[in-house]
Amino acid sequence: METKKELKILFWIALLFGVAFFLPIESARFNTAVAATFDLVKWYAREHVVLCLLPAFFIAGVISVFVSQGSVLRYFGANAKKWLAYSVAAVSGTILAVCSCTILPLFSSIHKRGAGLGPAIAFLYSGPAINILAIILTARILGFEMGVARIIGAVVFSVVIGMVMSLIYRKEEKAKREEQMNIPLQPEKRPMWQTSFHFFTLVLILVFANWGSPASDDTSSAWYYIWAYKWYITGFFSLFLMYSLIYILKIKWQWVVLAGVVVGLSAFLATTFIADPKLSPIVPMLVGVVALSVITLYDKRDEENREWTLSTWGFTKQIMPLLAVGVVTAGFLLGSTHDGGSIPGIIPNEWISWLVGGNSVFSNLFASVVGAFMYFATLTEVPILQGLIASGMGKGPALALLLAGPSLSLPNMLVIRGVLGTQKTLVYVILVVVMATISGMIYGSFF
Repeated sequence: METKKELKILFWIALLFGVAFFLPIESARFNTAVAATFDLVKWYAREHVVLCLLPAFFIAGVISVFVSQGSVLRYFGANAKKWLAYSVAAVSGTILAVCSCTILPLFSSIHKRGAGLGPAIAFLYSGPAINILAIILTARILGFEMGVARIIGAVVFSVVIGMVMSLIYRKEEKAKREEQMNIPLQPEKRPMWQTSFHFFTLVLILVFANWGSPASDDTSSAWYYIWAYKWYITGFFSLFLMYSLIYILKIKWQWVVLAGVVVGLSAFLATTFIADPKLSPIVPMLVGVVALSVITLYDKRDEENREWTLSTWGFTKQIMPLLAVGVVTAGFLLGSTHDGGSIPGIIPNEWISWLVGGNSVFSNLFASVVGAFMYFATLTEVPILQGLIASGMGKGPALALLLAGPSLSLPNMLVIRGVLGTQKTLVYVILVVVMATISGMIYGSFF
């Protein structure tokens, strides 16, 4: 046994030495891929973690602590009415402007609370796929028919994939149904409207804090006005959050008001001294997260308030390391594409554009696989596809990538594996890729 352990240590030492010895630092492609990796990591840290993931973790904490198990089981449980469970799951993305990574803590939360595998999977897929902002942007930039095809595909995919997963693992689902029939459902601690108010306030803060800039220079559109005033709108809903903390969670009003003043002061200082408009909002959001954590952790009136932040921290510990590994890997292999710029990874972008032309089975399958592994932040898939279509990408593969890409990514797969296990994750990924391929071929044959 001791010999086996020592051989294992020797193997890893030899492997690391071999990697260092043969490191191809003289290769321009390798150095570009390394630069793309760091570029993607930096961009992800600046524009995604604080503004998007941290609020999502707190929303997941709300589901985990404040939403009773009875409520989850009523709408998503194994014994819930199928039409209700799948309907709610399939359209959930219309209110959640999230990407494939931000949906993970929410999915993990409802899964742990006892949601059936089918509805939980439908929720996991539909969250990023049916994002209403992305649908609108798709129709505006890539054409109305593409936008319609995307929304139909997203709804159908979420329901079909969820049902197929439930059918494949029907023995487990049957056991879960029998187990849930014997679970005594506790009465709600507070009226459901109060929990919903608190939940949707956080959702709206997440949505407007991440509202993307308009794709055109039309300053008269509603999209532009919302984007131009999004931080005022976010601040407005922050006042709703203060109300919720005081009157629903019963936290001392002095603490909440002091936290609000500190956040407001940090916003003023950030906009005054930080020239970059993309970085200045991070400061008040981060200060707000810290302030919210402090006043809930030290609240003595209700133990659930402390549990909320501890649950949020639990999701952060579980998900963030896997996301970090996935982002680094995706950046190295596929490069970094954001804000109109592009740094290729170790796999040349030209190969991708060349391989997804036309409407063959291979081109649609390849687009689905690449989309499944590549990381797309919310709304970024549209300008990326715009560039690929301009380079010769077929419309069928473009739809295939739209249906596989936003809902999956390498970081996303790693986290799903931690929640569902390797086998279920593999089945889920295969279902998404196969259905995206078939949909792309059908769409490509018409357009």
